[in-house]
Amino acid sequence: MADQGAPREQQSWRVPTNETDIRLDAFARRCLPHISRKEVEKAIRKKHFRINGRVAKKGQQMRAGDVLLFEGPQQWLAKQPLPDLQLDVPIVYEDSAIAVLNKAAGIATHGFSGRDEATLANFVLARWPKLADVGISRWEPGLIHRLDRETSGLVLVAKTQPAFDELRRQFRRRQIVKKYLALVWGKTATQGTIESPLVHDARDPRRMRTATDTSRPPKQKAWRAVTRFRRLSRTTNLSLLEIEMETGVTHQIRVHLASIGHPIVADALYGAESSPTLGLKRHFLHASVLEFSHPKDGRIVRVDAELPTELRAVLVRSQLTF
Repeated sequence: MADQGAPREQQSWRVPTNETDIRLDAFARRCLPHISRKEVEKAIRKKHFRINGRVAKKGQQMRAGDVLLFEGPQQWLAKQPLPDLQLDVPIVYEDSAIAVLNKAAGIATHGFSGRDEATLANFVLARWPKLADVGISRWEPGLIHRLDRETSGLVLVAKTQPAFDELRRQFRRRQIVKKYLALVWGKTATQGTIESPLVHDARDPRRMRTATDTSRPPKQKAWRAVTRFRRLSRTTNLSLLEIEMETGVTHQIRVHLASIGHPIVADALYGAESSPTLGLKRHFLHASVLEFSHPKDGRIVRVDAELPTELRAVLVRSQLTF
């Protein structure tokens, strides 16, 4: 999100004469409905908003006739991800209706404003500009699902709205097979199923956690989450797992495996702080298989993605095979 040196833009709005007092952030959201409240608050902190010529302050009230001016980098006002022609993401399958991308670790699936750069969404709009009109969110053009930033592997993209609607229907009905490879600490069972619901961790907004009806506030939303695993190989202190997700909740695999005492190797968020990383700068989780019915003709499509070089090297050093 490099604002320095970016083209500048000005845009202004006037509070209607019949308007009662309204907070600055609420009026800015009304004028810029595609920008999230958090992004509006960031712009206020960066002093990009002025009211009647004076720098606007958080929580400030606006009155009828007041003029709100935005002055800052044009990325702040973008209504969709900005195409990035420099990104190179492997396309492992493509036809007229869909594409499957092999995302590298370190790339976010999408952002939340035009300031977010080098995401899969930026690549998608550079490669297929018409996908700006496909999907349910302007910030996720054609993207059927997401992967965590440090998780590598397959991401499914719809190139038309009918294809998007059909593939989302398959996701809702649990008809799309998603398999992952994960290296975890400890000797796991040969196979197993984890069915703990997940909630946001009130102590850390970055994290999710497992929960039961007795361990969460009554009004806190819980998501059903089911993770199945099969052990492929092991050493005395490591297990390589093939994982299939029945549901798709944020951080599901990482939370579930940590909850049974087998955190993913090099997982900085859910693993023990003192555990070795085995030389990795990202967690060992890779989306290796997607299998689904083609949205146009119903034929079964299966796409596989090999382990990235850095993950395969860890297996070789650990003398693990699969």
